[in-house]
Amino acid sequence: MKKIAVVILNWNGAKLLQQFLPVVLLYSDEATIYVADNASTDDSITVLKNEFPSVKIIQNKANFGFAKGYNECLQAVEEDIYCLLNSDVEVTKDWLKPILLLFEEQPNVAIIQPKILDYNHKTHFEYAGAAGGFIDKFGYPFCRGRIFNTIEEDKGQYNDIQAVFWASGACFFIRKSVFRELNGFDADFFAHQEEIDLCWRSSQWQYETYYCGFSTVYHVGGGTLNSTNPKKTYLNFRNSLFMLTKNVPTRSLAFVLVSRMILDGLAGIQFLYQLKFSHFTAILKAHFSFYGSFLKMVKKRGKIVNKKYAFQTSIVYNYFLRNQKKFIDNFNNSL
Repeated sequence: MKKIAVVILNWNGAKLLQQFLPVVLLYSDEATIYVADNASTDDSITVLKNEFPSVKIIQNKANFGFAKGYNECLQAVEEDIYCLLNSDVEVTKDWLKPILLLFEEQPNVAIIQPKILDYNHKTHFEYAGAAGGFIDKFGYPFCRGRIFNTIEEDKGQYNDIQAVFWASGACFFIRKSVFRELNGFDADFFAHQEEIDLCWRSSQWQYETYYCGFSTVYHVGGGTLNSTNPKKTYLNFRNSLFMLTKNVPTRSLAFVLVSRMILDGLAGIQFLYQLKFSHFTAILKAHFSFYGSFLKMVKKRGKIVNKKYAFQTSIVYNYFLRNQKKFIDNFNNSL
């Protein structure tokens, strides 16, 4: 049995599989390739069986979303290392070698992501992951190479190996033992930010998350929900509150949640100003869903380490008021 499994979660993505799976097969000799299907209603299964007979197929009973979808299918995958790969990712030659070497040399590293560039603009980083992720004191995620909508050109500035706070779910490597120890993703998230929550929980157990800039993939992004979809707004705002409630140290939790609610309100006002009424409504729905689930999330608070969990500053303040747009110029000294 090979040491690493590349597991692609699919939902009605037959065309993406036909486009990107051949390159995964070409450049992944070290891995066993799986496609886990979330009860697709297109011809995904037929395409897999007819065009990619070497790929192992796992069929989930329903569309469980990203979080539960992976939780379900990975019960049947026994390789030591999982690579959770989006179906809209183009891999490159030797992409697995630096990752496997880092796992081998650093036994306490549990999670790794590669350099993620934009498939449609290959000179630049991609929004969902870039060169590894962090959060600010109020839980807003950002990346080396991407802060809000400012995306940096790849000039080799992140050709390194660096400890980060979270790894992107677009291409997410994790040790099987750690995934199972932490009971996988939180299925209540459905999709969006569940990988940040998992990385945060892993850090509570003293596991490390790393970025490896010597492995590169290209991500299309927005294959399931693009940035104009109000459902994406809803999931991001709700899940961020879920994540904070579960993981922020007790002494800071009330302050962080109240501050975040105020900031979310300002974001809602901005959507109103932009006449994006469906996104304003999505924020309201996200908050009401969070209020209804608050006690449930509190009960999920497990081992909480009272240490600095993020940059001890506000990325919103630095970006919008101080005009600090790039990670490399403004945040290295805050780590």
